[in-house]
Amino acid sequence: MSEHQIPDQMTAVVLDTYAGVEGLRIERRPVPRPAENQVLVKIAAAPINPSDLSFLEGLYAFHEPPPVVPGFEASGTVVATGGGTMGRTLDGRRVACISRGGRDGTWAEYMVASTSSALPLDDAVSLEQGAMSVVNPLTAIALLSIASEGGHKTVVHTAAASALGQMLNRLGSNEGVQIINVVRRDEQVALLQEQGATIVLNSSDADFDRQLRDVCHQHKVRLAFDAVAGRMTMQLLEAMPKRSKVTVYGGLSQEPVLANPGHLIFQGKSVDGFWLTTWLAQKDSDQRMRIWRRAQKLMLTDLKSEVRARYPLQDAQKAVADYQGHMTGGKVLLVTGE
Repeated sequence: MSEHQIPDQMTAVVLDTYAGVEGLRIERRPVPRPAENQVLVKIAAAPINPSDLSFLEGLYAFHEPPPVVPGFEASGTVVATGGGTMGRTLDGRRVACISRGGRDGTWAEYMVASTSSALPLDDAVSLEQGAMSVVNPLTAIALLSIASEGGHKTVVHTAAASALGQMLNRLGSNEGVQIINVVRRDEQVALLQEQGATIVLNSSDADFDRQLRDVCHQHKVRLAFDAVAGRMTMQLLEAMPKRSKVTVYGGLSQEPVLANPGHLIFQGKSVDGFWLTTWLAQKDSDQRMRIWRRAQKLMLTDLKSEVRARYPLQDAQKAVADYQGHMTGGKVLLVTGE
């Protein structure tokens, strides 16, 4: 698409206040123009992820003063560039694109992305799958990479019935890493067991703490990936042997991380955090491209996401409410009709 075919105005989802779904509205606003080393992407689809829900609530330290356009990832086609070698290479390409969490996210008909944040999609990857090819797939690769580099053969994962949790099980099985899955409902236990997961614990069970401690000590588990935070972090620390670590990468409980000082002082246990953007920034450009190419090859198998519902941008509030009410039954997409 040439410059003169790009409209002056676009539809965008706007967050007026960090109050969750109630803070959202639809707005007509100018189509942004790319500067040097930037591209303009005509968005095809954007998923709603747990990280988006946290952003809507203002739980991320980097959030900008509203109004802002939410959305961390999407797919689309590069329709204009601001110049530069990489921009010219991307012109006309189908891409996955990511927002850095600033004022202009992916829940709009168009967005400007840096050339380093627009990743070419393989021909075999659809725009729908491409829309979901960054946050969860690259996080799954990153977490298993962290486990493998630390010599961990078994790890605990909370909120394990999520799309990411299902990816971790498939990828971990192929890489020789056993996942101890922690969920909170019986139907989530059944879902993961049907998919071949061998260890699934329900945190709602009365004796969950004992079950978790027994399996962690049996498998000598010293690493947990926690998407919940709050009391769950302390339960993980309590269950694992000495010199264990909980890596918190989400806050689904919307509560502060809890930890017993005795675990940290006398048992050598620790808590740290994971943020995909930071992890990727620690890689050089060649390493990032190798990770991306690997993710693309796995997008139709281990890293595939199921889509449960599709909503137009105008129905963003309904889409977010739908996803909040049923986060494990497949992804909810905002689509523009491209």
